[in-house]
Amino acid sequence: MKGTFFASIALALMGPTLAHAQAQGTMDAAKADGKAFGKDKAGTAQNAATVQPDASRVPNFGGVPSQSGYFDDPDRMSREAASQTSISTGYRTMKDSMDRRARFAPQDLDATIARSKVISDDPLSYTSGMAIGGTQGRCVPLPPGTGSAARYMATCNTGYTATQEAKNCPVTLTARVEQRQVYGYYCVGGSGVDPATVYNCNRYPAPQCTVTQSYPINLCDPYLGIYWGCNSGDLRVDLVSCTSPVDGATPYTVTGENVVTTTRDESQCASLAGDSSCQQDTESCTDSEPVTRIVDGVAFTQPCWAWSRSYACATYTEAQDCQTLESTPGCKLVREDCLTDEPCRTWERVYDCPVPDQPANTNQFICDGDVYCIDGSCETIEREANDEFKDAAVALNAMGQARREFDPDTLSLFKGTRETCSSKVFGILNCCKGKGFPLIPGIQLLVALGCSREEMLLHERDVQGLCAYVGTYCSSSFLGVCLTKKKVYCCFESKLSRILQEQGRQQLGRPWGKPKTEQCLGFTIDEFARLDLSQMDFSEVYAEFTDAARLPDELQAATEIQQKIEDYYARARQ
Repeated sequence: MKGTFFASIALALMGPTLAHAQAQGTMDAAKADGKAFGKDKAGTAQNAATVQPDASRVPNFGGVPSQSGYFDDPDRMSREAASQTSISTGYRTMKDSMDRRARFAPQDLDATIARSKVISDDPLSYTSGMAIGGTQGRCVPLPPGTGSAARYMATCNTGYTATQEAKNCPVTLTARVEQRQVYGYYCVGGSGVDPATVYNCNRYPAPQCTVTQSYPINLCDPYLGIYWGCNSGDLRVDLVSCTSPVDGATPYTVTGENVVTTTRDESQCASLAGDSSCQQDTESCTDSEPVTRIVDGVAFTQPCWAWSRSYACATYTEAQDCQTLESTPGCKLVREDCLTDEPCRTWERVYDCPVPDQPANTNQFICDGDVYCIDGSCETIEREANDEFKDAAVALNAMGQARREFDPDTLSLFKGTRETCSSKVFGILNCCKGKGFPLIPGIQLLVALGCSREEMLLHERDVQGLCAYVGTYCSSSFLGVCLTKKKVYCCFESKLSRILQEQGRQQLGRPWGKPKTEQCLGFTIDEFARLDLSQMDFSEVYAEFTDAARLPDELQAATEIQQKIEDYYARARQ
């Protein structure tokens, strides 16, 4: 509105001079010629902007230009330019033009600016009392945007919850006395004994047989009625007691004895041991005094006589918290990810949803038929709506963002920062729901309840549209049920960088990596050069780059001021 008002005031101040200049020809013919010239040039410019670049159309282009050597020696351009200043026609023309151009005293500029500010502060005081007249321009709505509104990835959980319960069972020691026969044998041990003879002590191994006595052999003397021969060595005779007969040997004695045997009774733990949802935890002694007890008249010593065995058991219950997303208009199920190993008992559902509570899109207009008057002669200016401005603005901002975010060390663009937040599966407090959900007011309260300050900062950046959701992985589980999950985001310097990363990865066939390992790396120069920005949806950032359209309330104010200015000229001619 102010721009239109200033333009009208400037035309009013220049009116007499322009009128004198146009007196040399027919005013109508000059106007018609100017219109035709403008339309012709506008069409030529539009056609040139849409034609695919062709190197053959560039004059004098013959491959790699010699000027490419400036990359290796940037100072060479300055030296060569300085040497040409005295003989270059272009430089001399520019220098002469600068020397001859008009100069204005600073005080004159200050006075003009001050006068403009006075008019800008209260424009109606200079136009009040004038009648409304003239014609009103016609306004048409701008073409609607082709992109969609801002969206985000929302998640919910489905599967089972597991409640952990400690269960115990007793294990007892059963002792009983058994009557068994004991077989007595003698054998010869030491070097030089025939290993094939039945008297070799190696034929009477433990634990079946136990040595009760051992006697060295007196060489050259008969022993046990047997003459062993006069020879040196370490021969000995062992008396062994065996619990079962030894094949091929004849016992010299067979007696009976009472033996105490023990058995662990684990029958009361069988159901827990066979339950796949239970895992044995600990086993502790519950009966150790006295350690020596009489069993059917036989004294028997045991360090522990009974135990208590504990199991950690899980109870599975079906659960899900996806009702809200399933019933939200515009939310679409994208995928379902398992958060645990097989058999999977916890899944995360990912929905693509519109950001709620967005302001309605206000229709924007562009107006033709705007009336401008020069010395009492008014002209209607016709304009055509142009819906390519927003795309050009986004492209320019993308180039500027690429220049700002270029990393010379890795030769990459639009590198992000890995950010994470945790939440209990099916829990009440969720510190990372995403930008579609408002946080509980008060960061201190959330931190006190268990959210970290880093998670609060991540949520704020996500609300600003700076973060892209990568995925979720389980950070703690119990028997196949995920208890705590961690969501991973890649956050960027600007919303435009995030959109370029998300949609650029789709074009390059380079999806996000696994949530546990994704590092949010940027594009290489080659990858960025392969991106087709014209195929990307930048509707989410159009409003941040375009502000050229006038809204109806602005139009009404501008029309009133224009008509009052026209009436002012009409009265001045009377």
